Amino acid sequence: MQEAIDHLFQKDAIFKEIIATYGLPTIPRRPQGFETLVLLILEQQVSIDSAKATFLKIKAAHPAFQPEILLNISDEQYRALGVSRQKTAYIKALSSAILNKEIDLESLPHKSAKQVREELIKIKGIGNWTIDIYLMFCLQEPDLLPLGDIAVINTIKELLDIHDKTIMESYTITWSPYRSYATFLLWHYYLKKRKRIIEY
Repeated sequence: MQEAIDHLFQKDAIFKEIIATYGLPTIPRRPQGFETLVLLILEQQVSIDSAKATFLKIKAAHPAFQPEILLNISDEQYRALGVSRQKTAYIKALSSAILNKEIDLESLPHKSAKQVREELIKIKGIGNWTIDIYLMFCLQEPDLLPLGDIAVINTIKELLDIHDKTIMESYTITWSPYRSYATFLLWHYYLKKRKRIIEY
C-alpha cells in the first residue's frame, strides 16, 4: 500500500489532504464467490446497510444459500424478504448462469480484470459497477476507478471541481496503476466527512 500512496502523493495533492485530515483508510476486503455477488446485486442503487439487512433476511430464511436454492425461491417469497422484482430476476440469472456452467466463479481469480469483466457482464443484472466492486474488494485489482459510483463522482467534483465524466476519466489516468487505492481514499474522504461508518 505504501508504494501506492507514494505514487498518488506525487500525482495529486488531494491525496495528501485526505490523509492529513482523516488518516489512512483500511483497505476493505470481501470474500470471493456467489454470496458476495448476490450482496452486490442487492447493493445496486441502495444503501449498503439496507442491502445488508435484506441479504441477512434471505440467509436467515435459506441458510444453505446456494445457487440451486436461490433459483427456486418464488418471486413472492423474494418480495416478502424485501427484494424487488428486478433484483429477484438478477439473482436468479446469476444462479442460473452458475448452475448451467456459463460461468465458473472459482476460475475468476486466475484471470485478468478484462477477462473477468467480459464473463460477468454477460449475466443479466451484473453491470460495470458491480464488476468493479467485485474486482476491487474480492480480487484485489489495483487499478480501477468506478465512475459509476456516486460517492466517487461526487468526491471528484468536490475536491477537483471536475463535473464531466469524460474529463474525470482522462484526468485520473495519472493515478494509474493505483486507481483502486485512489478510489479507497476518495471513499474514505466521502464517509469520514459525513461521519458515516460502513461495515462490509
